[in-house]
Amino acid sequence: FSQEVFAQSKLSLGEVPQVAELRGENGGRLNGEAWASTELRDKVHVLMYIDPDHRNDNEPLQYALREQAFGPENLGSVAIINMAATWLPNAAIGSSLAAKQKEFPHTIYAKDFKRHLVKAWGLTDDSYCVLLFDKAGKLLFRKDGKLTEAEVKDVIRLSWQHIDPSKQL
Repeated sequence: FSQEVFAQSKLSLGEVPQVAELRGENGGRLNGEAWASTELRDKVHVLMYIDPDHRNDNEPLQYALREQAFGPENLGSVAIINMAATWLPNAAIGSSLAAKQKEFPHTIYAKDFKRHLVKAWGLTDDSYCVLLFDKAGKLLFRKDGKLTEAEVKDVIRLSWQHIDPSKQL
């Protein structure tokens, strides 16, 4: 992403971001429970912050991650939906998320009703942001927008590097 976007970001590569939490009127998991960034520990995590209007932008990454068969014990997946970034009705998004949850059962799905992560972490609003964290919760990769084929490969390579260095690609 551009230096301009990076300058506005509150996230720095190699650092653990400030704690962000979605609960109550700010949002939370599909089942209503709170979600907090402190959960991004103990295994590598990919977090996708998605404007529903851009939900298909990074499908190649979703399927590439699934093809790698990292296993849920090694790679955590979190999809946070920026509910304030779309005109789509919440009910329509909810049914779509229920279907996605069935397709990707190990992914944690959460809703952000008030652009909390845009404000807390400086993520790009009205976009599809991909973040990769190591086992300590440090940011390894960030891209706001559609990933190139090379960037998808970078996410896979970095994931393996931090899960099992012997499986370097």
